[in-house]
Amino acid sequence: MPILPLREIKITELMSLDSIAIANTDFHFEGQTNFYRGKVRDVYTVNGQLIMVASDRISAFDHILPRAIPYKGQVLNQIAAHFLKATQDIAPNWLLDTPDPNVAIGLACEPFRVEMVIRGYLAGHAWRTYSSGARILCGVPLPEGMKENDPFPEPIITPATKAEEGHDEDISREEIIAQGIVSEEDYKQLEGYTRALFQRGTEMAAKRGLILVDTKYEFGKKDGKIYLIDEIHTPDSSRYFYKEGYQDRQDRGERQKQLSKEFVREWLMANGFQGKEDQLMPEMPDSLVEQITDRYVELYEYLTGEAFDKGDNTHVLQRVENNIKSYLNH
Repeated sequence: MPILPLREIKITELMSLDSIAIANTDFHFEGQTNFYRGKVRDVYTVNGQLIMVASDRISAFDHILPRAIPYKGQVLNQIAAHFLKATQDIAPNWLLDTPDPNVAIGLACEPFRVEMVIRGYLAGHAWRTYSSGARILCGVPLPEGMKENDPFPEPIITPATKAEEGHDEDISREEIIAQGIVSEEDYKQLEGYTRALFQRGTEMAAKRGLILVDTKYEFGKKDGKIYLIDEIHTPDSSRYFYKEGYQDRQDRGERQKQLSKEFVREWLMANGFQGKEDQLMPEMPDSLVEQITDRYVELYEYLTGEAFDKGDNTHVLQRVENNIKSYLNH
């Protein structure tokens, strides 16, 4: 598998990293009826459609970090669009158009209040749970004798309630249905879509020399029909390992080489922050911000096999607003 060269993002001395990143938007469109600011996306409802602006905010441990990451939003938006188009034969999705590198426009669906998390490997939260001695995760039994980053015999679905604020909470299939969060009929459909999407994502990653370790999907309903919504298979919603050398690293008990934002969490932990109340968020130097940009671009190029064509961010907010207005007036 040839590795695409990681191209450096050159920032002129006259332009600070913060000035070319989208930290927040505050647009007002004709026909706008709602606005919602999520951890990463600013979402406008206009004429019954959702306009999602992928900002350059980055979150970890359910906290938004103090600095935005240039081009991160464009990477996420374009990867999500890439995979939504590649999986529309499996599950209908919300996406209608992408009129700007940072913008996706689509159907406004009523979201299910659960995230469908699916895991092919014992990593991240699943490993932290396992290493604490627990052998049940979201009602799913976990095999004995596993090491960190070992594959499960088959992928497991470990849902989480989708919190408006704070931490999402693990929840079992049985609890979701019993509490009426999702009907049993709909939940079966969500499970079927989740497994099929993960299989497709796994196959696509393998062609690029990557392993899709775990990911999450969100779904919504419109006119009685279930749609896949939000982003899929991005580094914000997924974890990837490099396929080459994976088994050798496992056999030697070494850490896996990851292509995800886990390295951001690791940097925070190394600097004394895990999202707990008594902890202060560490300062983010320019060197870290640039490193995170480079890692997101690397993941884009690995996943898509295409060179990353960065947008002109000289006046990035004006560009985004103009492109949205042009779409709405079309």
